[in-house]
Amino acid sequence: MFALHLARMNKQQEAGQSEKQEEEVTGLVCLEADLQDGQMREVAVDDQKVLLVRIQGQYSAVGSRCSHYSAPLIKGALVGDRVRCPFHGACFNVRTGDIEEYPGLDSIPILFYLVLNHIYPHLQSLTLTKRVKEMFAIQPGTKHTVLLIGGGPASLVCAETLRQNCYPGHIVIVTKDSLPPIDKPKLSKALCGYVLLQVVSVHPPDKVVKMSDGTSKRYDQLLIATGSRPLSCPGSDLKGVHLLQSYDDAKEIHSSSVGQRAVVIGASFIGMEVASYLSDKATSVALVGSASYPFEKSLGPEIGKMTMAMLEEKNVKFFMNDRVTEIRGENGKVKNVVLSSGAVLEADVVIAGIGVIPNSDFLAGSKVAVDSGKAVIVDKYMRTNIPDIFSAGDVASFPLSIRGDQQVNIGHWQMSHSHGKVAALNMLKKPTKIESVPFFWSALAGKSIRYTGYGEGYTEILVKGKVEERKFLAFYIKDEEVVAAASLMFDPAVAQVAELMAEGKNITKKQAQSDDLSWLQM
Repeated sequence: MFALHLARMNKQQEAGQSEKQEEEVTGLVCLEADLQDGQMREVAVDDQKVLLVRIQGQYSAVGSRCSHYSAPLIKGALVGDRVRCPFHGACFNVRTGDIEEYPGLDSIPILFYLVLNHIYPHLQSLTLTKRVKEMFAIQPGTKHTVLLIGGGPASLVCAETLRQNCYPGHIVIVTKDSLPPIDKPKLSKALCGYVLLQVVSVHPPDKVVKMSDGTSKRYDQLLIATGSRPLSCPGSDLKGVHLLQSYDDAKEIHSSSVGQRAVVIGASFIGMEVASYLSDKATSVALVGSASYPFEKSLGPEIGKMTMAMLEEKNVKFFMNDRVTEIRGENGKVKNVVLSSGAVLEADVVIAGIGVIPNSDFLAGSKVAVDSGKAVIVDKYMRTNIPDIFSAGDVASFPLSIRGDQQVNIGHWQMSHSHGKVAALNMLKKPTKIESVPFFWSALAGKSIRYTGYGEGYTEILVKGKVEERKFLAFYIKDEEVVAAASLMFDPAVAQVAELMAEGKNITKKQAQSDDLSWLQM
């Protein structure tokens, strides 16, 4: 009978000494019959948890936790050579530990790789939960410059990908943000320079951008990753009225809402999450929405009604099928909010989450193509219509592979990471298409709704489980196929759907109707 034991080099070898000895690490013993191809198991080694995986008769042991927010990967979806996190959709190669899909920036440690009963150990501490890929520094005398406009995840991942792929030139991030790129909430080092200014214009013929202080900066390649900005509302000039865009905005909303009366305008993801967060901090929270239920367009009325009940239990009061007509102030400070129904809501703090618009106004006159919604148009390689100018993140409209290359603008944290990586690889003349599957989540009242795909235009929703019991998997159907899925307390179903979509497999309405969901594990 075959038994698998994990071995690692002793401290002498780790210190670089010549003596080659191995010590057996107690705690990991797995019979061959206990782990079949395509299976994984979480085991304990030296009081640390390790993910043991078998793929095509070969074994590997990697870190057991996602590098993003430490979700247990054993609860995720293993498809082919990679495991997808059940919480937020990050993917890791189980042979190398490398991160292959986002969110997050770091890879996971690889402890060993075994072929034909021979262990190839990797000298990494069992206590490591993350692994940063090597990045290369600027080479002296190099004049080539990549200029990244915007300080969000697309720019950050673009910079890191360039350095991880031996780019020797200068990388400069131009951002109006007061902080370097931030990974909610992790600050990152990207081996690049920062210019804390705003770009006001781009002149492609000279490859020059003009800054808000009147200075100019030359580039060889340019990434437009300026994101989007919240739509403002009447009365936004009053003290106490906030838009949520930056870290400073979030801090101000928190500090000014504690013990105060808060009104949230907008019943989609930003508005609902803000209301949920403030429910145990403000003395009262009122939420105003234009539809019958929150998320009605994106998730459907049944799930929207459920999310509304979740927050009502937290004493959030809803004013649906209503609109704000006026925000009144007194002595320059917000006093109340007037609704079209005639209701008047007393308010010390107002947070508006009524939508966003891409930050592309500075491109006027540059001939960089934008669509009717002001999003920058790119191809599968994140290239704009102007040579050496790329775009990524919330500001970009790109071809979505799972919808037949339909041009879309998707403001997801995960997708911005993927855009940045693809843009960087194509800057380096390594042809790479954007083929990521959208994946996002929303945290409400201590629960997380997961979502994958692109459900715009869906005509039917099929539900497994019971929405009213807050444990369900919903399939969104269009043209007899599943185009998106959402779940609550149904992991790892959405991660599995995302992996099937990533492999190019069509999920039919008939499969979604079946009580047997074993096809999710194909």
